[in-house]
Amino acid sequence: MTHTPRLLVPAAAIAALLLFSGCSASAEGEVLESGNPASYGDCELTGARGEYTLETKTEGTLLVKADLPSPGWYNGDTVEDIRSGFDFCLLVNIAHRAGIDNVKLQMASFDGLVAGKAGDMDLSLNQITITDERRQVMDFSDPYFQSTAGVLVKKGADVTESTLSSSHLGVKQGTVGQLLVADVIKPEKAASVFPGDPEMQAAVLAGNVDAGIQDLSIVLGAATQSGGKLEVVGQVLTDEAYGIMMEKGSPNLDTINKILADLKADRTLDKLSAEYLVDAYGVDPASIPVWDVK
Repeated sequence: MTHTPRLLVPAAAIAALLLFSGCSASAEGEVLESGNPASYGDCELTGARGEYTLETKTEGTLLVKADLPSPGWYNGDTVEDIRSGFDFCLLVNIAHRAGIDNVKLQMASFDGLVAGKAGDMDLSLNQITITDERRQVMDFSDPYFQSTAGVLVKKGADVTESTLSSSHLGVKQGTVGQLLVADVIKPEKAASVFPGDPEMQAAVLAGNVDAGIQDLSIVLGAATQSGGKLEVVGQVLTDEAYGIMMEKGSPNLDTINKILADLKADRTLDKLSAEYLVDAYGVDPASIPVWDVK
C-alpha cells in the first residue's frame, strides 16, 4: 500500500487556490493595505487575532530560528525574501492568534537547532521530526505533519530499491534521514554527511554521491527547483511526524498545542498544504514508489 506524507487531520478536497494581493517590502510592524503586518508576508490569516497569549523573549515579537530557505515551506532566496510557504504561514497564523504582529526569522544550522545549541528563540518551525532523543533537550508540540523519507538522485541514475544499500548515500547532518541510513538502510559504504540540504543536493547533482536521503517533502521540492536535473525515485516509511520545537520547559507548549488543534479543526493546515506543498512537489507524492529497505 502506498503511504504518502499527510497532514494529521481528516483529508479534505483541495479547493481552488486563494489569491493574495502583492505586497511591497515594508518596515517591521507596519500594517499593509491588506491589514496584515509587514512581517506576515503574503499569508492568509484565519481565526481570531489575540485569542491566545504567548510568552516571548521580546514583547510583541515572535523570534523563530530555522535552517532557511526551504522550498514549499519557507519560499525565498534569503531570510528577508521569505513571504510565503507552509511553515512560514503556519508560523504567521500562530503569531496572529497570539496577537503578535512582528515575526522575526533568524538562520540557524539544523543540527544546532535539534541539539538545543541555537541560542535564544521562542520556537523553531522547520520540518523538524519529533524523536525521543530530541525530546531530551527540547520540547515539541503535538504533530502537525507526517512524513516519509525520499530518495533523491540525478535524473536517470540507476538507483533502485535493490541497489540502495550498495549505493553511496548522502545525508544532512542531524536529520532523521541520517539515522535512517545508519540504523535501517545500513549501506555497504559509509554515507557522506553534509551540513545542509543545498550541499547534499549539489553532491547528488555532481555525482559525488549516488543518492540523497531526506524528508520526502524536502527532496521533492529540491527536484522541482532543479529544473528536471534531479528526481525522487522512491520513498521509505519512517512513521515520523513534524512538530514545533521550543526550549525545554517552555511556558508556551500547552498554548501552541491549543492553537494547532484549532488550525487543524478549521482546516487551515489543509489549505496551506493545497496552496504550497502541491505546488512545491510538482508531482503527486502518492505516485512515488514505497521501498522496503528493512
